[in-house]
Amino acid sequence: MVDEVQNIQLQTNEVAEELIQIVSFRIANEEFGIDIIKVQEIIRMVDITRVPNTPNYVIGVINLRGKVIPIIDMRRRLNLVETPYTKDTRIVVIEEDGKVVGFIVDSVSEVLRISKSITEPPPPMVAGISSDFINSIAKLEGRLLILIDLEKVLMNDEVEEKEGAE
Repeated sequence: MVDEVQNIQLQTNEVAEELIQIVSFRIANEEFGIDIIKVQEIIRMVDITRVPNTPNYVIGVINLRGKVIPIIDMRRRLNLVETPYTKDTRIVVIEEDGKVVGFIVDSVSEVLRISKSITEPPPPMVAGISSDFINSIAKLEGRLLILIDLEKVLMNDEVEEKEGAE
């Protein structure tokens, strides 16, 4: 009996280790997700202060409870067609490698618990989005969820290009 209980606990732990929690959101007509551990909060659109000499996808900064946070427009970053912001537009505030950044998304959908076993690496091109920004793709019932690689999204291409030219 004790062996059976330990075996069930081991199986439960293995299943728990395979699950990841994802915050899903929409950009254009695609559904994306990021690990909930990286999400600090989700806020409605606020006034954004423009900052000169930043990459075109960094549209400015906001003051969030006394902390200045850069804001990235994910449509621009992913080279998707820009549209006006709506009442559903949100800023997803994340932390990656000690950097706190806000991402503008069209809407936030839900929090999902998915098994890592339903994810796979992206093909070279997905919906016109460079696979560089994609960590993996989750196959859900009747839909695909593109899991974003935050580290790559936060890389500054223009700085790298300038450094390479020197």
